[in-house]
Amino acid sequence: MPSLLPTPEQCERARLARDARFDGLFFTAVRSTGIYCRPVCPAPAAKPANVTYYPSAAAAGAAGFRPCLRCRPELSPQAQQHLGEESVQRALALIAEGGLQERSVDALARQLGLSARQLQRKFVQQLGATPAQVHGTRRLLLAKQLLTETALPVTQVALASGFNSLRRFNAAFLEGCGMPPSALRKQRTEVPGGELTLRLGYRPPLDFATILAFLQRRAIPGLERIDANGYTRVIGPADASTLIQVSAAPRHPELLLRIGATDPRQIPDIVRRVRRMFDLDADLQAVHATLLQEPLLATAIAHRPGLRVPGGWDGFEVAVRAILGQQVSVAGAATLAARLVERHGGYRGDMPPGLDRQFPTPSQLCDAPLESLGLPRTRAATLRALAVACTEGRLHFGAGQRLDEFVQRCTALPGIGHWTAHYIAMRALAHPDAFPAGDLILQQILGAPGRLSERDTEARSYAWRPWRAYAVLQLWHLANDRKENPR
Repeated sequence: MPSLLPTPEQCERARLARDARFDGLFFTAVRSTGIYCRPVCPAPAAKPANVTYYPSAAAAGAAGFRPCLRCRPELSPQAQQHLGEESVQRALALIAEGGLQERSVDALARQLGLSARQLQRKFVQQLGATPAQVHGTRRLLLAKQLLTETALPVTQVALASGFNSLRRFNAAFLEGCGMPPSALRKQRTEVPGGELTLRLGYRPPLDFATILAFLQRRAIPGLERIDANGYTRVIGPADASTLIQVSAAPRHPELLLRIGATDPRQIPDIVRRVRRMFDLDADLQAVHATLLQEPLLATAIAHRPGLRVPGGWDGFEVAVRAILGQQVSVAGAATLAARLVERHGGYRGDMPPGLDRQFPTPSQLCDAPLESLGLPRTRAATLRALAVACTEGRLHFGAGQRLDEFVQRCTALPGIGHWTAHYIAMRALAHPDAFPAGDLILQQILGAPGRLSERDTEARSYAWRPWRAYAVLQLWHLANDRKENPR
């Protein structure tokens, strides 16, 4: 399998134009300086003879180059590797979730049904670096961002970036960045009250307002507060609650993530979840190149070129919310979710009103009398079956799952059909190819003036792989636009 690096001609044009659409899809290493940069680096362009292109930051680091202090490669969105081999896709998702933090490459490979040698070879072919190098670079770049943007003590930065030894952290940082961690402290931003503000980059365009509107209609009172300016949520266990806030940066293709006082070891997970919620690693160039072949989708994309797939903070929460939404309106499902949290969730006494609740855990719902929420008995039984399956480990929402296997496990539960399973995969797993073919809106808009069958809808969607989840969002919004603005 060849590397997923764009062609040299594409890289050269993007580098000279500082094209933000290619940010994170390749990195430019300059042999005369020993530094690697993002395509958007504002520094004067190096001579082509001194430039080497790499498909990942890890590949540039493995070749001996240091991250640029000016364009800061740690702010790059991750490259979606969905055009590569499935095993690499899954491995990258697992590594992002901490799959190599406490485990070996051998264990990761076994989880994927490969030998360590096979996995190493696939990574080097496609990413130019081994799994361990990818993991190490992720830790290094997170540490660099925290050192630059926050006032966290170096010991806490080491913990947040996955180092249990300060000595090892200092050595790794010196080797990878060519300077000790203390050298970046001159660039730090003092943040009062223990709050951290991190910059989260993306490849434009991003329709932040539409994502916020989607999340706002599905917000759960007591947990989330969403308006036109941003997203606020309470997170963490009841005895260590904190708030996060997400807003748009005024001048850069970035979101700003504000995190209240928290255990620094939770920072990588918080960042990962927020990036998933707002689909910040999407490569819309690749998505649109496939979907624009469909005239209906071309119309939708022209109207909303920055539309992405909104995720959810927690997989179990998304799944419960999806089941509550069966055969009721979005507003009705939000009312049921509010009752569920009020009666079965926890209370956070140290949080402000309106953000002082905790979503119930699976174990809390296994035997809960959910009919009292106003649910039909069958739907209450479905929620309890979901809770039991999650408690027993038969169903989980971790990274690296195959779509078909996840759907099979979901639909094995009573009351969960393919629509619900694919919807959960789309929003909880951020799976780009999830496609609820039985959706009535999709069948209607694709089958005008009649309505397509589920089988016909599925068949028509094959040409949109592996980006069918993006097609779903575009078609939903297009149908809504036509309803609000009938011709």
